[in-house]
Amino acid sequence: MSTIDAPERATPVVAGPPPRILLIQAPYYDGVVGGMKRGAERVLAEAGAHLETVDVAGAFELPAALRMAMEVAPGWDGYLLHGCVVKGETDHYQFICEAVCQGVMDISSETGIPLGFGLLTVESLDQAEARSADDRHNKGAEAAHALLTQIALARRWGIR
Repeated sequence: MSTIDAPERATPVVAGPPPRILLIQAPYYDGVVGGMKRGAERVLAEAGAHLETVDVAGAFELPAALRMAMEVAPGWDGYLLHGCVVKGETDHYQFICEAVCQGVMDISSETGIPLGFGLLTVESLDQAEARSADDRHNKGAEAAHALLTQIALARRWGIR
């Protein structure tokens, strides 16, 4: 783990009804993604949010599943994406990471949808486990914080 200590964050206050959140997760590394989900659940429970979860095969499928969810079931206040890509011996890691990040960014900037993006791109499973542990370094919790902040902003501006 890095010597940089993650900040402690207060759960964002979201005005209006409890947010409805869809978590789209790629549980290829089930223990890691499960840890991220537990971190997010903790934050979302503090905000009184309703969470539903769907699984996709891998990280590459996250952007397409996000687009499908937005088109088929548009009633969500925001979307949370979780996955993990561990670097291997080939270029596959770089291609997958770049494609997923670009796909999600394209959807996010095109639609303005509130989104929490929790894709771990790590050198080793040890790094992934450290970023999904039950502490303030949990990237699932950080993505949930980001999502709630975006939902609060969208509601403040009357977008959602």
